[in-house]
Amino acid sequence: MKIEANSVEDYLNQVPEERSLSFRKLYETISQNLPLGFQEQLSYGMIGWSIPLETYPAGYHCTPNTPLPFINLASQKNFIALYHMGIYAEPDLLKWFVAEYPKYCSRKLDMGKSCIRFKKSEDIPFELIAELCQKITPQDWILLYEREFKKK
Repeated sequence: MKIEANSVEDYLNQVPEERSLSFRKLYETISQNLPLGFQEQLSYGMIGWSIPLETYPAGYHCTPNTPLPFINLASQKNFIALYHMGIYAEPDLLKWFVAEYPKYCSRKLDMGKSCIRFKKSEDIPFELIAELCQKITPQDWILLYEREFKKK
């Protein structure tokens, strides 16, 4: 189920009722814990936080003239998806997250390269996500992005 929204609030209001409270809590956890300098907007059909073009004019190499994406949050058909580019780009951050996850949740971590999937709302480790959000500043992300992804 893809949500067609015109604003972040519109997206939040369209999340299915059975996961609405936990989705909104996850959204607020991310919003309240990201360092200053990330910009919130709809991106790629999801709620996203990125580095604005005013801060990083080069933008995202895959889609020139667009802000550099960092985190996206989506309500998918069968799960809530949290996409965190820092986990994808920084092996030490991924290692930290994978090691910490079992301390917060008894279920096995369901994860792709940058995507963390939560099938059950009660399994979302809000405190761990808050800590994850605090680990990379916008300047850290720009340096990491340029080192790992930008074509030289």
